Amino acid sequence: MRNPQVVLDNLTSKSNDESYKYQRVYRNLYNPEFYLMAYDEIYSNPGNMTKGSDNKTIDGMSMKRISNIIDSLKDEKYQPTPVRRTYIRKKRGNGKRPLGIPSFDDKLLQTVVKYILESIYESSFSNRSHGYRPNKSCHTAIKQIADTFNGVKWFIEGDIKGFFDNIDHSILIDLLRKRIKDEKFLRLIWKFLKAGYIEDWKYHNSYSGVPQGGIISPILSNIYLNELDKYIEDFQHKFNKGKYKAENLDYKKLHAKSMRLKNKLKDKDNKGTLKEGEREEIIGCIKEAINSKMKVPSKDPMDQNYRRLKYVRYADDWLIGIIGSKEDAVRIKKELTEFIRNKLKLELSQEKTLITNSRKFARFLGYDISISRNQQPKPTSRPAGEQKKVLS
Repeated sequence: MRNPQVVLDNLTSKSNDESYKYQRVYRNLYNPEFYLMAYDEIYSNPGNMTKGSDNKTIDGMSMKRISNIIDSLKDEKYQPTPVRRTYIRKKRGNGKRPLGIPSFDDKLLQTVVKYILESIYESSFSNRSHGYRPNKSCHTAIKQIADTFNGVKWFIEGDIKGFFDNIDHSILIDLLRKRIKDEKFLRLIWKFLKAGYIEDWKYHNSYSGVPQGGIISPILSNIYLNELDKYIEDFQHKFNKGKYKAENLDYKKLHAKSMRLKNKLKDKDNKGTLKEGEREEIIGCIKEAINSKMKVPSKDPMDQNYRRLKYVRYADDWLIGIIGSKEDAVRIKKELTEFIRNKLKLELSQEKTLITNSRKFARFLGYDISISRNQQPKPTSRPAGEQKKVLS
């Protein structure tokens, strides 16, 4: 059997060629070495001692168990077990949230499928996407905002209604089919999508959404929302306007004034013509001009010939920053609403997808994001419900 890492590296080597179609992917699921690699990754998770709906845990793991999975895959008889749904208390606020517990065999197989999907798709994902990805995190998303949202005037805070529960299965499979030409592999993913869940000993079908608690759910979600990333990047190229923002005349005048005063002081120093108290007076005027200059932007914030759109996403949370008018923000929100509804069969929450002036706070990943007076993004974290901190 081929070394799993060699196989994954070969898949990755073709991943940047979007015209390349992956064939005979399913046969990699016959390789026992993949399952040993997967077992090594997930065996230490305490949740593996929790029984799925098949009443099995990680106990009794053996090569025989792996062989049984492979044998059932060869004749396509493998059938994922419905997820056992339970409820756990929310970390913040009242109430409980649902938790899905897959069977251990499903976890093991899904981990192998995840390896394959990541090798095919990971390098083609947008660098603006940070959720559930290697070497990406909430912190890299916030850092990207701090590094790139300079001068933003308006925020759009994205909120998709029940994203993970409402992913359209047919659209997802069609997206996978663009890169993967292996119907056996796609039928297996379809089985996982349709496996359903058991709650209070009653079976429920899965008509939409990704498997709750499923190991492949994050990568499938990113494959789905990569369409949103590509749409916004295309929109960005059309929206952006102008190479440089025009200079702010007030800033330019104050800068010129401070330079004139500095030259005047230097000239009088060289000639020895400074009168008593004149040095302090000129230095005071220089400081006053510099302080006034620091209170105004160096570039014209109302420049009609300059526009920019910035974008960052973490899973189903995203934030857009706009250097432009409020009318631009309203139009972008409208067009995104139509794209998400028509192409992804999802709904953008109109109440929660807020358009916010950057002098106020936009909420993203537990941080309040605002633009300070020097036009730099200023993220600050606060617990939910705590008063917002005013940033200068």
